[in-house]
Amino acid sequence: MSVQKQFGGELTEEEFRKFTLYMTQSGNFEDDNTRAKIMGFTNPKVRIAPGSIVRIKGNQIGENSYVGIYSYVNGDVIIGKNVLIGPHVSIVASNHLYDPTTDYFSDRTSLVDGKVTIEDGVWLTAGVVITPGITIGKATLVCANSVVTKSTEPYSIVAGSPAKVIGHIDPKTGKYNWIKN
Repeated sequence: MSVQKQFGGELTEEEFRKFTLYMTQSGNFEDDNTRAKIMGFTNPKVRIAPGSIVRIKGNQIGENSYVGIYSYVNGDVIIGKNVLIGPHVSIVASNHLYDPTTDYFSDRTSLVDGKVTIEDGVWLTAGVVITPGITIGKATLVCANSVVTKSTEPYSIVAGSPAKVIGHIDPKTGKYNWIKN
């Protein structure tokens, strides 16, 4: 059943115009918070920016967390408290598997093995990709356009494709300590 049929039928031209503007141009705290609530995320101060697609079950986004504009979150993903997810971030739990009997990718990998956990206080900056089965440790900073293929330790700074540890954050002072090559 289509979403329009499920929730009351076709939109009028004016409703569609308002909806389109709301979904693409209203990036402020109140609208982002309302968007999160409409999508079923009821923890305090959860915000979802315009254009984001968040397809996760339950109320799996912790309080005071933000999903940035045009980000994609899908599958068994748990997002902790005080998490910042920048624009154009992709977080996907599970993958498709190649099936030699059909000669294409069809089945899903184990949902348990594919689960993604983003712990409290993490910052995923612009363009980050988190692959299935990853845990991003508490207060980790993932630098722009990084592809995370391995879980991170708390207070790590990671960058690159695939992402590697390039520093650590001092949990007492907040100072960034860079690894010297």
